Amino acid sequence: MYNSDTPLQAELPSSQKLIKSTILAAISAVVLLFTVVLPAEYGIDPTGVGNLLQLTEMGQVKQQLADEAAADAAGLLVTETPDIDNVAEQAVSATLADTADTAVASGEWRDEIPFTLTPGEGLEIKMKMDSGGKAEYSWVVAGGDLNFDTHGDAAGKAISYEKGRGVAADEGVLEAAFTGNHGWFWRNRGDSDVEVILRTRGDYSTIKTM
Repeated sequence: MYNSDTPLQAELPSSQKLIKSTILAAISAVVLLFTVVLPAEYGIDPTGVGNLLQLTEMGQVKQQLADEAAADAAGLLVTETPDIDNVAEQAVSATLADTADTAVASGEWRDEIPFTLTPGEGLEIKMKMDSGGKAEYSWVVAGGDLNFDTHGDAAGKAISYEKGRGVAADEGVLEAAFTGNHGWFWRNRGDSDVEVILRTRGDYSTIKTM
């Protein structure tokens, strides 16, 4: 005879009990999944139990740390990918601004026109400008003063920006009210010749004596 620990048939669980145990185990696993695992590991709390057990916050912290670790590995945690076009545009703008500042500081002008006016003589100089264009100017008289009229004209249009009498110098920015010719007319009402220098720069295509 052989000694055997084989259980008797009556001691074995029935198929019905096995099915019930399996179902209960599955239900328990699902309950744990939604009430513990999801809140604690992923910060997901569909039932609200995780929040009561203070597991949801822990899961959210874990997810945040995981995201930061992934970003750090990709080199994106601290630094952002620069906008190449924007950087280039800013660099060009900065260069142009520096160039303009240097030109102003060193007294550079686009055009410099000297002329002489005898007693009673007048002269008109105008720039061809588009509407809204701006031109910086400076003119100075040596040996006297002048009457002047800063104005503009085009087909069917005319405007006077400023007039003066007995003026020895003037400077400023002339902004074109419309597309056309804009500039100055001077007349020497004194008894002697005067020397004048006109300096200009800005938004105009040509400048000439009319």
